[in-house]
Amino acid sequence: MNWEQITARWKQWKGKAKQRWGKLTDDDLMTIAGKREQLAGLLQERYGHAKDEADKELDEFARELKK
Repeated sequence: MNWEQITARWKQWKGKAKQRWGKLTDDDLMTIAGKREQLAGLLQERYGHAKDEADKELDEFARELKK
């Protein structure tokens, strides 16, 4: 699934994001609204990920949503 699709259906997917990244608050997820770069930035901030690591997690998340 690509990020345009994820962003378009963010209300449907934000629960899965919350399960995966429990340090993100509901307010964080509402503010992000599925925007990949903002989500990557929060993963870097909250989990101490490097940009490459955050991008890898987001790619993996997108692949999991296809299942």
